[in-house]
Amino acid sequence: MCRGDIMNEMKKALERCGALQYGDFTLASGAKSDYYIDVKKASTDPKTLYLISQLMAEKVQTSGKKYDRIAGIVLGSVPLAAALSLATGIPYVMVRKEKKDHGTSKLIEGNMNSGDEVLVVEDVITSAGSCISAVRTLRENGASVNDVLSVIDRGSGGSEALASVNIKLSSLLKASELLSTEK
Repeated sequence: MCRGDIMNEMKKALERCGALQYGDFTLASGAKSDYYIDVKKASTDPKTLYLISQLMAEKVQTSGKKYDRIAGIVLGSVPLAAALSLATGIPYVMVRKEKKDHGTSKLIEGNMNSGDEVLVVEDVITSAGSCISAVRTLRENGASVNDVLSVIDRGSGGSEALASVNIKLSSLLKASELLSTEK
């Protein structure tokens, strides 16, 4: 599938499930925006989640890299990690933002071994703050993390922030590409 077809198919899928919205929004980073991409809506829509998982799987398989684990950050990235795991056969783990005060009190749920090469998946990258925190948690627990794959890169400094901690960001789409396709 060519890049233009991917952009148009993703835009149609995101609009169909109500994930691509226009208006006045405040993002998690505190920045203001005239559009919002609610990938959580997309990941709860089976057709859109399937499309995302297939496009991510293709990107993983053509990267030439071998990953031992996929990591999803609780809550938004977990469905993406699970879908990508199903599409590739690579096990996944879930990374919490903070420890729970009950149960096992783990920050990482699922099996991960020291030295595992882990691909972190994200829904939308803006400043990458929560993603960098998850990468730090994974690394502190013995993982080798060098790559993040997001559905959307808003082009708001996240790629540079990740690069500052030696992480390469790949995305299915940049927000500018998504917004530049015909409405």
